[in-house]
Parts: sequence; structure tokens; C-alpha cells
Amino acid sequence: MSQTLSASTLLAAALAPLAGAVLAGIFGTTFGGNWFGRRLSHSLTILGVLVAFILSAMTLRSVAVDGARFNETIYEWMVVGGLRMEIGFMVDGLTAMMMCVVTFVSLMVHIYTIGYMEEDEGYNRFFAYISLFTFAMMMLVMSNNFLQLFFGWEAVGLVSYLLIGFWYNKPSAIFANLKAFLVNRVGDFGFILGIGLIAAYAGTLNYTEVFARVPELARLGFPGTEWMLITVICICLFIGAMGKSAQFPLHVWLPDSMEGPTPISALIHAATMVTAGIFMVARMSPLFEQSDTALNFVLVIGAITALFMGFLGIIQNDIKRVVAYSTLSQLGYMTVALGVSAYSVAVFHLMTHAFFKALLFLGAGSVIMGVHHNQDIRWMGGLRKYMGITWITSLLGSLALIGTPFFSGFYSKDSIIEAAHFSNLPAAGFAYFAVLAGVFVTAFYSFRMYFLVFHGKERYDQNPDAHHAHFSDEEPDVSHKDHDHGHAAHDKPHESPWVVTVPLLLLAIPSVVIGYFTLGPVVHGDFLKDAIFVDAARHPAMARLSEIWHGPVAMALHGVQTAPFWLALAGVVLAWYMYLVNPALPAAIKARVGPLYRLLDNKYYMDWINENILARGARGLGIALWKGGDQAVIDGAAVNGSARLVGAFAAVTRRLQTGYLYHYALAMIVGLFVLLTWFVAPWSAWLGN
Repeated sequence: MSQTLSASTLLAAALAPLAGAVLAGIFGTTFGGNWFGRRLSHSLTILGVLVAFILSAMTLRSVAVDGARFNETIYEWMVVGGLRMEIGFMVDGLTAMMMCVVTFVSLMVHIYTIGYMEEDEGYNRFFAYISLFTFAMMMLVMSNNFLQLFFGWEAVGLVSYLLIGFWYNKPSAIFANLKAFLVNRVGDFGFILGIGLIAAYAGTLNYTEVFARVPELARLGFPGTEWMLITVICICLFIGAMGKSAQFPLHVWLPDSMEGPTPISALIHAATMVTAGIFMVARMSPLFEQSDTALNFVLVIGAITALFMGFLGIIQNDIKRVVAYSTLSQLGYMTVALGVSAYSVAVFHLMTHAFFKALLFLGAGSVIMGVHHNQDIRWMGGLRKYMGITWITSLLGSLALIGTPFFSGFYSKDSIIEAAHFSNLPAAGFAYFAVLAGVFVTAFYSFRMYFLVFHGKERYDQNPDAHHAHFSDEEPDVSHKDHDHGHAAHDKPHESPWVVTVPLLLLAIPSVVIGYFTLGPVVHGDFLKDAIFVDAARHPAMARLSEIWHGPVAMALHGVQTAPFWLALAGVVLAWYMYLVNPALPAAIKARVGPLYRLLDNKYYMDWINENILARGARGLGIALWKGGDQAVIDGAAVNGSARLVGAFAAVTRRLQTGYLYHYALAMIVGLFVLLTWFVAPWSAWLGN
């Protein structure tokens, strides 16, 4: 087989979801006259994503087996000076893996949506949105230049805004999508500054050309400071990743994104938007390897996110928010791996996490459907005997999440912990403690949710809000009043239809086995060798990690002897004791640690700080600039003041206009005298000398 991939195949993989989105979005909505019904709309969008997945799988095979690569310009948009604005694709191991992850998870979400959104009035619009989301992410991961990267970056942000606020008659959903949009603008400001610095100093936006100039960029200082230019560029780029991948303190939008329907929660949290920042930093590894300062910054932010966001998952009662805070914590793990230069481990955890996190979100959605759209885990319990498929798949996802040996999450999480342990960066000690402690925290909140939902006493008929349980946080009060399963919250729970359970089963398979089969080539092999650069002399963590690796079986058997395994087991056992054996204990602990509970319940007061200090401060500054700067200085002094000054001067000078000829003659004589004595006489004396 040729060593070069086909441009037409790659274009088809990227554009197939866009075609489905356009057709369903125009002809399946009132905008285009509702020509397409529900079945045709979801069939077109699913077909588009299916085509993209098949072509992505073919591309992955060509890349992995035949060593095929692609790095070419597809279309040149414009040339500004010597700066080329292009659309192009770079396909290597990293890109091919991301293409398959994005399209497979998206395909599962599309199929799942048929059942989950069955009764929603915006059915066709939702399919158009999620298909458009897939196209935006494909353009992002396939790009070979910063312009296309930025297009995909902003496109996933825009579509996430539309999806989080999908139920636009629901005030909390509108608040959530505005929050996501604004927080991401903060991160994107740093991102575009980084791209601008690259364009200014490298003179190109093409990845390959920028990477070729890295040695030159690494020797430059940032003008007016003692900072190195490469450090400033990397930190600016990572600020963009902090917004997209929800790193502290730009994480606040992600839990509120639960206001959107569950399928989009799975898509955002598993395979698209939040993984964009992790992918970008891994792709930019040649830049980040030149700055230990930037890597330490990445490491500290990731460690804080991994540990402290996990704490927040412990006190959540909304089933989707528990999984959301789990996503935040796992993104922190990926960022820690990036910070210790274990880029291949970061993208490996990105891949494994995509499968089991999509499984957990879709499982949570299945539970919500089964208990008549109640989301509070305190009023569930005993669902195992009613929802067998949802139970077993959720258990498998939870076991993968906590890093159970032989499950996919074990191989990626343990690799991150070991890489942090081997790193020689100053912040590595704190990061190692954070990811190690995070193992216990993850196991505790994951199995707290699992035990409360699937085991113990049945509490679904004791919900004090049961009389309006179908008006949950999940749904707007205006669209779902006629749910058959929402009429009577006291009815027995039920298993979800096949369009919901089949994606759960298909996602459960890679959640269990994919880590075992791919750890060797992805982390310790050559699959990513030309996509990721690591300076092993300066950052030896990956080299030492590979030295102690003796295969997936040996790693799993050794894992049961290590601290992470026993910490995870301790978390599971403690959750079992507190929520099944002695359910009065959590309330007693809560009463004794009231201040700590309030701190966690208020999410470290980050929302309060953003709303009452930053937002009000910015509003106050804006009013001050408006009143003091615009109205007082510009309008009052500069514009109106100059007009009044001219008017006053004119009022004085017009009194000199008497209309008498001798007055004008006298003024001319006086003026001539001044001219001769003040100006001409000094020049005459100077010329005479």
C-alpha cells in the first residue's frame, strides 16, 4: 500500500458529518420547511458519522500497519505578506487515533439519542448540532496549521454553546451556555495571543515549519522582560487549553454544562471539546519541551484540578454532576502527564477515558430514563434488578474509572502516576501526591454513586419531589410534560430501549480491553514516534517508565501490590460501608465538618468570586471608564471642552471687530511693529555676526 494517504478519503471523513448536519439542520427544521421527518434526519446524520468512522478506521489501519502519513495543503485561502492562510491535514498516529475516538463515540451518541430524545420537539435540530460538533472536532484534530486549529477550536466552542443551551426556554440552561461561552473566551484570548506570537516570530502558521524553527525561537527573549519567548508562547497556548479542557480556575463552566441533554454531556466530556486542549498540548510537544517553566505551570494546574475537583464529586447528589466532576479530575490527570512530558501517556488516557466516560454518562442517562427523569441518587437504590444491562455496563465503566487492574483505565492511570513519580521537575512531588490521593477520592465517589443507584434499599418511591419528578434539572418544563414514563414517578423502574442499551454494550467492550491491547504500541512503542517529541535528557520520566514496563499482564499483576490499587480498594470499601452498611454515618460526618462541607458545596466559592468580585469588578471598571473616561474626559473635556474654549475665545475676539477702519489700521501698524522688533531684529543681528 502507498505510504501516502488519499486526500479525498480524508476530506470525506471530515465533511461527511457536516453534510448530515447541513441536511438535517436545514430541511429537518422550520428554517427549511420541515421537509425531512425525524427518521430521515437521524438516518442522514448517523450515516454521515458512520462514514466518517469507517474512513477513520481505514486511516488508522493504514497509519498503524503500513506506516502511511499525510501532511499537505488542501486549499490555500489567502497570502498576507509571507504568511499563508491554508486548509490542510496532518495525519499521523496521534491524528488517526483521535479521528477514530471522536467518530466512534459520536456514532454511539447518535444512536443513543434516538431513544433518549424521542419525545423532544427539537429532535432534528439536536441531531444537526451533534453532527456539526463532530465535524468541528474532526477539523481540529486533522489540521496541519494553526489557522485551521483555531477554526476547529472556536467551532467546537460555538456548537457547545448551542447544545448546552439546547433547551433555550430554560433559564438555567441559558445561564450555563453563556457561562461556558464567556469562560472559554478568557482561555481563547490567551490561545490567540500564543498563535499571534508564533506567527510574528516564526513567520508561518504551518506546524512543520514552526517546529523546524523551534531551536531559533528557544534562543529569543520576550521583549521588555527577562522571560524566554518560548515560555510565553507555551503558557499562552496552555491558557487556551485551560479553558477548553476545564482546568482550574477556568473549570467552572463544565459542571453547569449538565444543563444540556445527556447525549451532549457524553460527547463534550468524552471525545470532543474537553479533549481538545489535551490534544493541542500533545501536538505542540516540540514547543513545550523547550520550557521547564511552562511544563511546571502545566503540572501544577493539572495536579490542583485532579485532586480538588475530585473532592467536589464526593458531595454531589445529581448523578450527572458526579460524573462531570469525575471528568474534571481525569482531565487533571491528563494534564499532569503533559506536565511531566509523558505526552503519549496523556493521549492514551484521553483515549481510554473517552470510552468509559461516554459509557458512564450514557449509563447515567439510561438511569434517568428508567426512574422517570429523576436525577437525585438519594432517591434511587436497588435498580440492579430492574435495569440489568445498565447496571452491568455502569459497573464496568466504574471499574475502569477507578483503575482496576486489567481494565483500560488501570493502564493509563497507573502510567500517569508512575510518570509523575519519575519526573525531575520541581512541581513533580506535589503532582505525585495529588494523583495518588486522587485514586482514593475517585474510587470513593464513583462507588458512592454506584451503590446508591444500583444497590441497597429501593428509594425511588420515597422522593419528596415525586409529584413533579418529570420536571427534573435535566428537562425544561415546557417540552416534556407528556412523557409516558414521567406521569407517575411511583411506577417501577424499567430498562431502556435497545437504541440506548446497544451503545452501552458497545462502549463497555473498549472500556474493558482497549488499554490491554494498545498500551504497548501507543505508550512504549513507535505508534506516536513522529507525532510527539520528548527531550529524554532533560525530562527522563518516559524513558524510565519504559524501562520498567514488561508487558500488560506483568503490569497488571504488579499493580495489585502497589499503593494505587490499595487506595482504590479502600475507597470502594469505605463507600460500601458508609452507604450500604451504615447509611447514618455520612449524615453524622456532615454535621461534624459543617464548614468543610459548605466549602465543597459552594465549589470553593469560585462561582461567588467570579460573579461578585471579577464580574462586578469588571462592571465597576467599565462604569468608571464610561463615566470618568468617556463622558468626563473624552466627551466633557476633549470634545465639549474644546468647543467651549473656542466659543469663549471667539466671544472675546469678536469684540475687536468694531467696523471702524482706523481701528483695523492701528491693529496692522501694531502687528507690523511686533513683527519687526520680535522676529526680524534678532535674525538681522544674527546674520550680521
